[in-house]
Amino acid sequence: MDFHNQLQDDLVTAMKARDETRKWVVKMLKSAIQLAEVSKGEPLSKEEFLAVVQKEIKGRHEAHADALRAGRQDLIDAADAEIEILKTYLPTQLSQGELTSLVRQTIKELGASSVKDMGTVMKTLLPRLQGRATNSEASRIVKEELSKE
Repeated sequence: MDFHNQLQDDLVTAMKARDETRKWVVKMLKSAIQLAEVSKGEPLSKEEFLAVVQKEIKGRHEAHADALRAGRQDLIDAADAEIEILKTYLPTQLSQGELTSLVRQTIKELGASSVKDMGTVMKTLLPRLQGRATNSEASRIVKEELSKE
């Protein structure tokens, strides 16, 4: 089942269950995908769909941080709930150890030796992640590993 059908099915399920949070998140995600498809001029690939989901999660993390600074527990809880719903559209996330192992393997394959090679490593690594880790987390680990050498 492609992600359009899955989102539509999830929307119908949320509406039947009267789950307002899930309904809102699915509608928002459908809108973000439609916007991305219009700007691209063609349907999104699986990788691009995952990138949109990750972008939405990142936005919720920023909203969470803002709510934390403002001391608004209701907004913190709402952002956390939305993040959990969005995560259901991502593949199983890599553990810290698995991500570090994948980073080390990529560095070894490319023969990267300094932080100057970070761009090359990231360019090779990101397609391998396919939504199983955030770009910022991958970038942090690549930087750590290249700084060691």
